[in-house]
Amino acid sequence: MNRAIDWLARNPVAANLLMVLVVASGLTAAATVTEEVFPEIDLRRIGIEVPYLGAAPEEVESGVVVRIEEAIQNIDGVQQIVSTASEGSASVVAELEFGADSQRVLDEVTNNVQAITTFPAETERPIIRELVTRSQVTDIAIAGATDVASLKSIAEMVRDGLVALPEVGQVEIVSVPPYEISIEVSEVALRRHRLTFDQVASAVRRSSLDMPGGSVRTDRGEILLRTVGQAYRGGDYENLVLWTRPDGSRLLLGDVAAVVDGFAETDQRARFDELPAVTVSVYRSGEQSALDVAAAVRDYVRRAEAWLPEGITLTIWQDQSQVLTDRLAIMLNNGAAGFVLVFIVLTLFLDMRLAFWVSLGLPIAFLGAFSLLPGLGVSINMVSCFAFILVLGIVVDDAIIVGENIHRHQERHGDGLRGAVDGAREIGKPVVYAVLTTAAAFLPLLFVTAFGQMFQVVPLVVLPCLLFSLLESLGILPAHLAHVRRRRRAGPWRRFQQRIAGGLLWFVSRVYGPALEAALRWRYVTAALGLATLILTGGLALGGSTNFQFAPSIENEFMTASITMPLGTPAGATAAAVAKFEAGAVRLRASLEAETGVDYFRHVATMIGDQPVMARGGGRFGRISSDVVASPHIGEVTIELAPSETRAHTSEQLGILWREEAGPVPEAVAIDFHTSLLSTGEDVDVELSGLDLDRLRAAADVLKGRLAEYAGVYAVADSMRTGKAEMRLDIRPAAETLG
Repeated sequence: MNRAIDWLARNPVAANLLMVLVVASGLTAAATVTEEVFPEIDLRRIGIEVPYLGAAPEEVESGVVVRIEEAIQNIDGVQQIVSTASEGSASVVAELEFGADSQRVLDEVTNNVQAITTFPAETERPIIRELVTRSQVTDIAIAGATDVASLKSIAEMVRDGLVALPEVGQVEIVSVPPYEISIEVSEVALRRHRLTFDQVASAVRRSSLDMPGGSVRTDRGEILLRTVGQAYRGGDYENLVLWTRPDGSRLLLGDVAAVVDGFAETDQRARFDELPAVTVSVYRSGEQSALDVAAAVRDYVRRAEAWLPEGITLTIWQDQSQVLTDRLAIMLNNGAAGFVLVFIVLTLFLDMRLAFWVSLGLPIAFLGAFSLLPGLGVSINMVSCFAFILVLGIVVDDAIIVGENIHRHQERHGDGLRGAVDGAREIGKPVVYAVLTTAAAFLPLLFVTAFGQMFQVVPLVVLPCLLFSLLESLGILPAHLAHVRRRRRAGPWRRFQQRIAGGLLWFVSRVYGPALEAALRWRYVTAALGLATLILTGGLALGGSTNFQFAPSIENEFMTASITMPLGTPAGATAAAVAKFEAGAVRLRASLEAETGVDYFRHVATMIGDQPVMARGGGRFGRISSDVVASPHIGEVTIELAPSETRAHTSEQLGILWREEAGPVPEAVAIDFHTSLLSTGEDVDVELSGLDLDRLRAAADVLKGRLAEYAGVYAVADSMRTGKAEMRLDIRPAAETLG
């Protein structure tokens, strides 16, 4: 190390080339590195979904879930299996062991499940896939006083327009029922024409399809043959022929049935600022930049206003790129402020040119880290920005210590080159050890698993910053300071510096020095005081005086209430429960505006039959599964808040006030509030497992009752959902003779 310091100090051209290489590499990487709101997370989960329409949960469990669990439980790499049996569908999630090859496990799970031959005949083909997160960038709320069909038609135009943009990858329409063509057959018409329902269904299957007809070779070439008869619209189905007679008469489907070209009965509906609405969600994919995607969406929304029908509005909603933009601004502002403050403080004691070269170590260390980000698989996101802000005050220490020591040696014997070499050599080992101990504190984060993968970004940013800070302070900085010319004549600024330095020396000699000598003289007393302080600090922490939070709430500009009613609850009852939270939000908005004079709420969106924020896990990762089944017993209310700098209350405080204002909903089985930008789940989760379902329910009820007795505990709920009311029919013995 000493030889490298000496060689670089004597060869400033090499040191400058090294600096230029680091800066150029950093600037190049900064222009190409991926920009996203949160880093991508490998969930290490494989999902299996099997539709079993019309089946009760018990039938789904015994006929589907148990068979899947038996087929995949012995696959190498599967750590845990979590299954859910609900009405009409089975869902099985296989959680993989850390380090397992997800593609190999996925192939084995697929082969084993597809080999099952004992599924009930009514089940549909299993859907098997690796569960992945999707990076949501922004939503567009399409609202207006019109019907759902018109809103969805406009949403499809918006979706197609966005997908055509080169910056946008994935777009989907959410919280709106899918299209459905229903054929309602009249029993009277069937009797009149002597038809059965099965005959009508068979005729529809035979007539509504496209079929290949092979090919014909001719002198002019080969011609493909194909029959085109697939029906796509209600009118097409009405014209399907059920039968024909020799006299030319025929019976059409429209003669015996009413064909309704509409939507599936999913009870999904949405409102945005009290108007019917449809939401279009935009996601980032691959190497796309979240900032570029959001900019393209905003530009499209501005241009779309020219062709929108009157009364229809497009509103950018839940723009997560703004969060990333704010964090980038904080990082850049803090970096600039750190550079200026270091420069100002150093100029009070050292030469101004020396202060400049020392301060330059900060951007060099950051740009050096930027140059390694693509190779390490790290993007510019909220976590990496936090890591840069965290390391900001650490990386500059090396350059300050080395620079000050070099300055001291140069002042001692007046030789710039000798002072640079001796000063860097003398302080080199302590600086290296200091960097290594700091690196050791961040290394354990590299080995966290599951959602902790998000925090692996922190050491992957901090460690390169420390590495390049060490390279700059012991390699580049001595070469620059070795050739700083000393001023022979002391000017006004130099005399001012001498006064500041004199005051510091007086403090060291008159205050710090005597205190240090006393501490060394009475070393046992000093050690006892240190030990007492350590014991006191540990006692405060263990005694509960210091609050512990595994994941503190991060200020957010959105808050959401997700309401889950018992299964079988009609949409009207769910809408009434959701209306309580809407009314509570209106009252809270009015009281806050009267109290502060500031309108805290920007927009309010309501969903019936869907929970888009809950489907994202309460956070901003995008839907883990795009096939979230709509149901009339769920609903959600989301409020966009004013910017945090204009509010006197945090999003968490506003969520508590909203909960109190809305009041309890006794018939709801779960009410979840999401007020943090990043949700890591519930504060406390307790898992109960056993073979007897009735005993599990009883134990869960007892545990919930005991937890509710603790002060400060609220929203105690379990994952057990009571099914719909069921009527079981049995055939009497007398009826068996009738067939």
